[in-house]
Amino acid sequence: MAATPVAASTCFGFEILMETFTVDVQRAEERPLNVPLIAPFTIASSRLEKVTNVAIRIELSNGCVGWGEAPILPFATAEDQPMALAKAAEACEFLQRTPAMSLSSVLGEISGILPGHEFASIPIVSPAEAAELASKFCKQGFKTLKLKVGKNLNADIEVLQPESIQVLERLHEMEVTPILFEQPVHRDDWEGLAQVSHVAKDKYGVSVAADESCRNLIDVGKILKGNLADIINIKLAKVGVLGALEIIEVARASGLGLMIGGMVETRLAMGFAAHPTAGLGCFN
Repeated sequence: MAATPVAASTCFGFEILMETFTVDVQRAEERPLNVPLIAPFTIASSRLEKVTNVAIRIELSNGCVGWGEAPILPFATAEDQPMALAKAAEACEFLQRTPAMSLSSVLGEISGILPGHEFASIPIVSPAEAAELASKFCKQGFKTLKLKVGKNLNADIEVLQPESIQVLERLHEMEVTPILFEQPVHRDDWEGLAQVSHVAKDKYGVSVAADESCRNLIDVGKILKGNLADIINIKLAKVGVLGALEIIEVARASGLGLMIGGMVETRLAMGFAAHPTAGLGCFN
């Protein structure tokens, strides 16, 4: 009888790099990152006219310079900009006073200082404005549009913003099938997530993604055990770099789909998120 093959464990090159790359910081500084938005960004709980994030600049002893960004979203993140600046200053002070160490050790220490967020992107606008934005983005080459919801069901329907099973039914009547149904219930409503996912997939052929419901490996385990979602939305500001890599590895091995998400961030944070997305090759 042939032996059952054992699946090889997944190993990212980044894991090797973390143990072999030495980080020797010469200078580290935080600064406000205030950037006006081209158009207001509206979600269910707030309206933003500008980004008030925090930028961090790191310079190594060999002259290499890196930039990072901490996103601040009112009513979503635990910190405002002054609090985030204070925490970033704490991290920068640690980096400057600490002798050279492996990347793994640095990230482990920093994750204790900056543990990441746990938080509740075409914004919420009128149907006419949504149609105008959709047309503009399609002309720019975008093939898929993500629409925010949370104010008015009928208006949401008009701009194709699904929010519940009722919305899926209404969209089906309109002969509209969304390719993805993201976080349709409260983040702690596991039973509701299971119900919506079952109806969406079996009745309408729509995949469901878990966003706020997936904040750590424990949540991933719940999603896998209960078959609660088809896809997990990774946000680096939510789970951190190391947390994201752990979740990605488990999702990859189990067949869960992956998508990359973000908050209201500049090209610094979104550009960084693009690297693991493209480099790991396992995002949908």
